[in-house]
Amino acid sequence: MSVLTKSSIRGAKLFRKGKVREVYEADLDRLVIVASDRLSAFDVVLPTPIPDKGRVLTRLSNFWFAKTAHLVPNHLIATDLAAFPAVFRSHKEIDGRAVLVKRCERIDIECVARGYLSGSAWSEYKVSGTVAGERLPTGLVESARLDEPIFTPATKAVTGHDENISRAQLAAMVGKDLAKELERVTLALYRFAHAYALGRGLILADTKFELGHAAGVLTLIDEALTPDSSRYWDAAKYRPGGAPPSYDKQFVRDFLIASGWDREPPAPALPDDVAAGTADRYRDCYEKLTGEKWT
Repeated sequence: MSVLTKSSIRGAKLFRKGKVREVYEADLDRLVIVASDRLSAFDVVLPTPIPDKGRVLTRLSNFWFAKTAHLVPNHLIATDLAAFPAVFRSHKEIDGRAVLVKRCERIDIECVARGYLSGSAWSEYKVSGTVAGERLPTGLVESARLDEPIFTPATKAVTGHDENISRAQLAAMVGKDLAKELERVTLALYRFAHAYALGRGLILADTKFELGHAAGVLTLIDEALTPDSSRYWDAAKYRPGGAPPSYDKQFVRDFLIASGWDREPPAPALPDDVAAGTADRYRDCYEKLTGEKWT
């Protein structure tokens, strides 16, 4: 078990710091992304790290990048520190949680696919019968499986809360052709991953992707199909009409909601049992999806 709350690579230029990752410049065409053990909930970084989280997310993303390369190119170049520029190689603390990737022009949109009515989608549907402004059939219950997965984009917020937008709004922002391609790729990735996960005893209820362009080619970037970016349920325990136990951050969200926190910074610290329970869920998700024992 290891914990890294923040990476610091002397001699490397910090390109961007995200909620849970630091991104460094490797050279003109490549970046190094380091996943910390920070956890964000309701778009706020919590003060309590989750042991091994960054390593789980990195290894699971790399697993999915390999599995989905036939659907869309991804940014991954290398995972072995020996292949990184020299300035990174001595930093053993980032081993297993850092990747060398293509530098891409990011599209500032969260590409969300939903196959089930849960989370914020259920909250909107209860009020208006819509999800991301798109009308759904009446009479659906919480966690119901949709007839077909839907694409519900959101703005990519640097700070503050991401905001769901309609497909028409997306087309106005990025153009009709790119909007259609983002939807096509997102749903293709979701359908493939949903079928694979179901074969491993998990339901992929919803997930989000980030995409960009590398030399003009649409490319999957950031992370892919991890418990941070996805909602996984145990297929054996799935019952529509409620919120099934999940392998994502819902365990933390439930604690934060019960605490009365107003979802604005600063966030409260997590009790030891909540942090440990979250770490166990992340590792368990990894083992179920990959078939490998976590080490």
